[in-house]
Amino acid sequence: MHLPRLLPAVLSLVFTCQVRAADDYQLGPDSLPKPGVPAGKEEKLALPTSSIFPGADHEAWVYVPAQYDPTKPACLMIFQDGGGYVNRDGGWRVPVVFDNLIAAGQMPVTIGLFINPGVVPATSDQALARYNRSFEYDGLGPAYAQFLIEEAIPELKKKYNVSDNPDDRALGGASSGAIAAFTAAWERPDAFRRVFSTIGTYVGLRGGNEYPTLIRKFEPKPLRVFLQDGSNDLNIYGGDWWNANQAMLSALTFSGYDVTHVWGDGGHNGKQGGSILPDALRWLWRDYGNPIPAAVNDRQPIMKVLAPGQDWQLVSEGHGFTEGPDAAPNGEVFFADAAKQKIHRVGPDGKVTTFAENTGGADGMAFGPDGRLYAACNRDRCIAAWDITTGERKVIASDLDPNDVTVAHTGHLWFTDHKNRKVWHVAPDGTKKVVDEGLNMPNGITLSPDQSLLYVADTRGQWVYSYQVKPDGSLQYKQPYFHIHMPDAATGSGADGLATDTNGMLYVATTLGVQYCDQAGRVNGIIKLPPNGRAANLAFGGPNLDTLYLTAGDKVWKRTLQVKGVRPANAPLKPEKPRL
Repeated sequence: MHLPRLLPAVLSLVFTCQVRAADDYQLGPDSLPKPGVPAGKEEKLALPTSSIFPGADHEAWVYVPAQYDPTKPACLMIFQDGGGYVNRDGGWRVPVVFDNLIAAGQMPVTIGLFINPGVVPATSDQALARYNRSFEYDGLGPAYAQFLIEEAIPELKKKYNVSDNPDDRALGGASSGAIAAFTAAWERPDAFRRVFSTIGTYVGLRGGNEYPTLIRKFEPKPLRVFLQDGSNDLNIYGGDWWNANQAMLSALTFSGYDVTHVWGDGGHNGKQGGSILPDALRWLWRDYGNPIPAAVNDRQPIMKVLAPGQDWQLVSEGHGFTEGPDAAPNGEVFFADAAKQKIHRVGPDGKVTTFAENTGGADGMAFGPDGRLYAACNRDRCIAAWDITTGERKVIASDLDPNDVTVAHTGHLWFTDHKNRKVWHVAPDGTKKVVDEGLNMPNGITLSPDQSLLYVADTRGQWVYSYQVKPDGSLQYKQPYFHIHMPDAATGSGADGLATDTNGMLYVATTLGVQYCDQAGRVNGIIKLPPNGRAANLAFGGPNLDTLYLTAGDKVWKRTLQVKGVRPANAPLKPEKPRL
């Protein structure tokens, strides 16, 4: 959102903020009661002691507009640090602003939910309570959104008819409450899509400083964001709030989000935020009834990978645990159900059939240059190969603890053994040897398109390792090469399955999404996870190798991309030199 599209009142604030003294912002007429405008009601809402934030109690209030009709789902806006917003004579006066804007038709009929951060009560009067504000608000990750969706909103819905449509839901807050609002929407755009953020704490208290980078890399999400900050905001050990909010605006604008801002000269308080609240709400709720789309742009590298109009499509479900997808020479994809000891085949018509049963625990799989399907059979402790025409199975190497496998065009085979923290090589004549050890959890494995490098994912670390392959299949020049983004507070990236495309990009199935890296080892983009939010392994398949298949728990998904994948079983392909 560019400044010329702002409402005149907001424009006035922007252009006059340079001549105002700091913090002399005043509430306008929409923040004061007006004759003839029906007033809603406010009441306390009892929330149960949280299980998501164990032992924490949250004080909460509800605003119900006079126009509320229990037969029609109302919109919902949740304010963090809610006690400061619910007062009709405070600095924000949200109920008064809601009264005026709803009556004027400038925002839909909206219930307000005001929640204070959790407090774990002290064990006695000689002990201190545990105050959860920073823990709940400043950290990244899904926990706070989960609290709202699974604990707070269900209690509200016991009394009031609240819409489940994410376009009907907004979040707001100041400082740590602002980043909490943004994080909840960022993590769960299927539940919240409008964000009101003032003096937002997008700094290094608990990882909020990562957001400008993540926003630039992640597949765009359907969000609308209003930002406010003042040039005299905090500049302390955690960071510079003023610069951090400008970095957020820059990242959101770069990635094409529906975003606007109002900058001022105030400090770390709600004076300017309270004064612009009516205009901010008008902007957030403008064109209500039209869905908020995902951002569109031509700047993010990820846009050169994603195919327009394509999303994850369900291929198959109801399995035990899906793993090891790989494409046959004709593009048909095979995947394993390690839990049920089956291998399934995705036919050209998309139908899934069972290819093999009693597989010995087939897990990671890869086709070889001979057209056979090689599998790491962890229950039988062997590497086995299936002829996909006859179904005949042959053991290639035994007395092993294999997990994932890749096979080169030369017939050399490598597999990971995370039980013993080793990487193995099996030569075409069946000779086996350990070629690396010591990773935290070696897991996914594949070759570079030119087959000169071997890549190994460390699930419990932050890196995908790169090794140069010697002619005899041994490895040299090991490096923690691909720097993978990790979830907040995680001890590992969850990196598992690996695949490459003809441009030399490496695709990594991780907890955050499918992260893809350039040949220099840098994450260029992150493809969102499918609806069940899981990712174990991946492979390119289809007749053109332009469809990414992803195994995820009991399901398998696919998504058509603009790039074409590489099969290690095919002849080596040398990509262009990367930009360094």
